[in-house]
Amino acid sequence: MTTTTDQPYATGRTRASIERALADAGKRIDALEASDLAMLEDFHSLGRLATAALIDLAQVGPADRVLDAGCGIGGTARLIAAERGARVTAVDLTPEYCEVATWLNDAVGLGDAIEVRTADVTQLPFDAASFDVVVSQHVQMNIADKRRLYAEARRVLAPGGRLALWDVTASSGGSLHLPVPWATSPEQSHLVTPERLAELLRETGFATAHWNDLTEPAETAMRQLFADGQPPLGLHVFVPDFPAKAANLVRNLAEDRTRLIQAVLTADAASLA
Repeated sequence: MTTTTDQPYATGRTRASIERALADAGKRIDALEASDLAMLEDFHSLGRLATAALIDLAQVGPADRVLDAGCGIGGTARLIAAERGARVTAVDLTPEYCEVATWLNDAVGLGDAIEVRTADVTQLPFDAASFDVVVSQHVQMNIADKRRLYAEARRVLAPGGRLALWDVTASSGGSLHLPVPWATSPEQSHLVTPERLAELLRETGFATAHWNDLTEPAETAMRQLFADGQPPLGLHVFVPDFPAKAANLVRNLAEDRTRLIQAVLTADAASLA
């Protein structure tokens, strides 16, 4: 998750908090395995389950050049590199998250497969057509200028490349209950409806291959997950007030204040935004 606005993601304690939690769970940094991080490294709804489903839907393979646009602490990039054998470039606006992602990549032996760079997803430092897949999970909620966001994704994708999305959108049930994982105040959240999101994607040169509203099954799954309490190595380790934010996320979904959209879109070879 990344942002182009002032967001409370950087705490100055992310690495130290993760190191302490790993030690408390009996995990040694010098003997860390990728599976040890599964519950704490995916900062988006449904975590690893959502990531695995999305890269399956996008058919990510070893020959793909992949950009994780808004990588957080790098869970998606590590999953793709480890399980799909693809070379991944990961970017996030938060330097602290990029530093932690690099540290964890090296710790689990994936440093050579993943390049991490601090960058703004609306001003990507890459040439046109540099990637075959762009993955964007729970990023656009913080970004007001979504046209610029998706125009950049289209620019760096080769014609026929795929944009894989897992995102929260607005719905008809009213304003958000706050805080949520991406915002503590209304001005930090920039949700649009699924219809407007689809329109923006078409306008920036994408054609829809898959579009799935997974609100109801995701809400049910998250409610069951959180009912079991926080696991020792969960997102609460480094996300301030995560239990309250997660509870409000589920409440917003249940009350139709937000929707969860999974989508794969293709870069139209005849259109470059």
